[in-house]
Order: sequence, then C-alpha cells, then structure tokens
Amino acid sequence: MTPLQILKKTYGYPSFRSVQEEVIDQIIAGGSAFVLMPTGGGKSLCYQIPSLCREGVGIIVSPLIALMQDQVNALKQLGISAAAINSSMSSAEVAQVFAQIRANSLEMLYVAPERLLMDDFLSFLDQTKVALFAIDEAHCVSQWGHDFRPHYTALSLLAERFPKIPRIALTATADTPTRKDIVERLHLQNGKTFITGFDRPNIHYEIAHKENARQQVLKFIKNKHQGDSGIVYCLSRKLTEEIAEWLCSEGYKALAYHAGMRPNERSENQERFLREENIIMVATIAFGMGIDKPDVRFVVHMSIPKNIEAYYQETGRAGRDGLPSNALMIYGVGDLVLLRSFIDDSNAPEAQKRIEHQKLNSLIGLCEAASCRRQILLEYFGDQCEPCNNCDSCQNPPETFDATIAAQKAISCVFRTDQRFGVTYLIDVLLGKNNDRIKGFGHDKVSTFGIGGEYNKHEWMSIYRQLIVQNFLRIDSQHGGLHITPMGQKFLKEKETLSLRKLPPRKSERTKSNAAAIKLEFESDEEQNLFDKLKATRMTLAKAQELPPYVIFHDKTLREMVAKRPTNLEEFSQISGVGEQKMQRYGEVFIKVIVEN
Repeated sequence: MTPLQILKKTYGYPSFRSVQEEVIDQIIAGGSAFVLMPTGGGKSLCYQIPSLCREGVGIIVSPLIALMQDQVNALKQLGISAAAINSSMSSAEVAQVFAQIRANSLEMLYVAPERLLMDDFLSFLDQTKVALFAIDEAHCVSQWGHDFRPHYTALSLLAERFPKIPRIALTATADTPTRKDIVERLHLQNGKTFITGFDRPNIHYEIAHKENARQQVLKFIKNKHQGDSGIVYCLSRKLTEEIAEWLCSEGYKALAYHAGMRPNERSENQERFLREENIIMVATIAFGMGIDKPDVRFVVHMSIPKNIEAYYQETGRAGRDGLPSNALMIYGVGDLVLLRSFIDDSNAPEAQKRIEHQKLNSLIGLCEAASCRRQILLEYFGDQCEPCNNCDSCQNPPETFDATIAAQKAISCVFRTDQRFGVTYLIDVLLGKNNDRIKGFGHDKVSTFGIGGEYNKHEWMSIYRQLIVQNFLRIDSQHGGLHITPMGQKFLKEKETLSLRKLPPRKSERTKSNAAAIKLEFESDEEQNLFDKLKATRMTLAKAQELPPYVIFHDKTLREMVAKRPTNLEEFSQISGVGEQKMQRYGEVFIKVIVEN
C-alpha cells in the first residue's frame, strides 16, 4: 500500500497535513530527517507510516514508559503489531518481544535510550532487519535544550554503527541553537530538515501577575473549565500536594504527581488521569512529557517555568485534539528569585548557568511585554504571525506609558558603564547606590549615576526586561553583561518615541481573567445528549480493555459522529479517525447508539 492508502485505511484520515507526506517520502526512500512540528501536529505518523512501508522493524526511542505504553496501545487498536521494552518488564516478557522480532511479526518497537545503548541490545540489532530509527523528544539530545538528558547524546553512534538505516529526529520545541545542536549531535547534516511552524492557534494564552494565586486559579477553573480535564503545574513537591488537596476540598477531582512520590502511587495517578475524565492533575514538571491525552482543556502554571521552551511544551499538553483550550500562567517576583537561585546553586558549569539565565530572562520578557503573546513566542523560535486576537494582550491591551526618556536613561547607562554589567548593577547606578563596587569602577562619576530616581528597582527591572525582549539590548551569553544592539543605537541616535508596559500594582483588589470561554457546547440538547451517550459507550469499551478512552476515539471524532450521524458502516467509515480496524471493532456499537437516540 502507498502511504496515503495506509493513512486512509489504517488511521482513518483522508489526507496528510503540512509536510507529513514529504517527511514520509524522505524516510521511505532511505534518507534521514530532522522534524520540528507543533504538539498535536502529527509527528508520530512521520515515522509510523515509514515503519509500515519499509522492510523490518521500526525502532522508536522514547524517554518515558507511560508514553511508550500509550503509543503501543493506540497502535494495537489500529491493528498494528507494536511493543515496548522497558525496565518494568520481566526478562520473560523481554524475551517474548525479541522472539516476535526474530519471527518478523513486529512492526514497531519502542525503547528508552538507556536500553538501546546496551551492548547486548545493539548486538541484537546488528542481526536484525531495522526499518528506521526514530528519536522522539529530540530536544533531550541538546545541552541547549530545556530537558537535556545525557543518555540521548550517545545516540550519535546510530549514524556510525547503522549508516544505511534512515534516522528521523522529532521535537515540538527547539530554538535555533538547539535545532543546530540536534542536527550536529545526531549527524543529520546530510538529511533534510522540516520545520512546519510552532503555532497552536487553538490555545488562548494569558499571563497574570500573582496576587492571590489560589483564588486566581479557582476563579479561572470555575468560570472557564468546570468539568474539564486539566493540568496545574507547581514549582515544588510540597506545593503540588497542598494544591491537589485544596482543589479536592473545593469539590474537584484532583491528583498530585511529583518525583518524590512512591513510583506505584505516581503511576496510579497518571493512569487515572489518562483513563478517567474531568480530572485535574497537579504536578511538578516531572509530569507530562509525551502525554497523548487529547482532551486536556487547560494548563495552569502557578509560577513561572524555567524558560520559554518548557512553557511552550507544557502549555502544548492542552488541546492536542485541536479544540479550543486555555493556558494561564501566574507569575511573581518571588518565583523569579527562586528560579535564579536554582540556577546559581546547581552543579552545572558556568557556561550552562549563563544559558539558563539568558533563557529565563527571555521568559520574563514574555511575561512583561505589552504586545501579542503569540507573536513573542513564535519569534523566539524563529517563526512569526500577525497579532492573534487569542491572548490576553490582544483582547485586553495592557496599560502602557511613554518610556522614551526612561529607555534612553537605561540604554545610556549600559553605554556609560562600557557594556560589561548586568541589570542589577545598572539599576544600582541609576538609583545612585553609593557602594564600594560602584566606587571601585568609578561609576559614581558617570552622567547616568543617580538619574533614575523616578522609578523603583522593580520598575527598572521591568523596563530593562522589555528593552531586552524588544531587541534594544541583548545579554552576553558568556558573561551576562548587557550590550546595545543596532536597534538600541538607532533609538539613542534618533530619539524615537517608545511605549512600554506598566508594571502592575504590587497589590490590587481584583484580578480579571481574560481567558477565552471554551465554546464547545452543541446547538441543541438533543446533540449534547447524543454526545454524552457516545462518551459513555466509549468509556465502557475503554474500561473493558483497560485503555484510556481517547485510544478508542478522540472527542473530535465523537463530535463528528454527532454532526454526521452515520447509520451504516459505509457512512461510519467516512468519519475522521475511523480506520478499517476500528470500523470493524466498534462501528456497530456506536451506530446503534446513534440510531436509537
């Protein structure tokens, strides 16, 4: 069968999206590729279909056991022979998988990088017909990436040991240095690079200054997401447990997830989140990579994450089905101080610490910018868009002020101190702090010393961060000092007018939420009733097979059933997401519900 025939017959989709077909053709022809595609953009098809078209077994490198099992379950529902080998399996179970491969009866195998790199496993692959190597979550390869994992770097040996087998590396979040690093480390320079853009247009972004975080979150969930599945990210394990307990006391089904929990308890909570509906997972960033649950309607960050890549990947766990979803981040100065101390107190090399500080500064710039959130996010990854009208800044433009003189003072201070110092030092000069360090450098004598008294330290911090995000200043990644960019030099020379976002008051009586209402209601009670019955049927089938409901069908597929009301198998097979196996397995059951409603 051709790739398109497989897409229609096995997966139940009428056509490829974006560059999927080009990537698939490249791999089937024996070429390698680096693929950057937004979460929910269909990356898995880029290696699954070539695995089915090429002779041998497709080896997929994946970082998490839960993700592997999720993918294997989904493939089996499509009638595809797939398996995983991981640390939770017995030696007898592993031997059984090896036997399937020897018998040429396995089409795809998921493994962790640690397993792949074992000598006995590599020796086994030497004797095996391998269709391709797929490296999922490829940003883990790069030290520039937000989730660097040392074992991933050793995957470079695949190019040397198996030079004739195509390799495909895939990620949803990687800035330009990370992309370059991935391609170099995995020796993909002779392959093709496919970048489809980063935009997730169905996600509404909102960033709010922290006032009363619990009440802000409660109001957001009550007003926008009553009865929805969602994720709430917290900075610490202690807070994770406290927030989960508090949400339960407010009447929600909330579960905790963090690395300090017992593995069986953590695994059980993850299983419940995947298999049940209307559950809120309260978690540290230990949770979520590769989670395929498509109907997560919201992601909340109760404090700022480490960097823009982490933020974008974590918010990308909402709305994987393409339906409207919300991302809310609540940030405060205390979070920033804590994250900076995490970086400074870590055992990472100084060069790595500078990278982390630089990335954190970019995220703070996003929080405090007055322009479209989506534009800033996409520009960070080298992408672009028009103002989106689907973020808080577009829908409720923030209060700004004429910052022309303030910006001139801030940039001039960088110049007068020889473009060598960081923001804290520069603010001390502007505020006229007469300390030994400033005296030692003679900066108590420069013209910008003490000229910034109209703003306090926090306001100057905000001004500097916005000047960085708007490219008037840049941070030296080696030493952390600020440098004036050509744009900044032009601004000083031509004295153009500049508006910046006002720093929100430290305290206020109320916090307004601009998050978009999720308009997923049906036009009639009859349609809603049918949808509820289809969901109940799906849940019954899922429980009987011990599967997450979305592995049977996504909500989006059920909604199409409501809209089109198929009454026979031919009509049912035309629903998006209904392949041949699922039609045979579930068609009569769902048609019966539709006809009887």
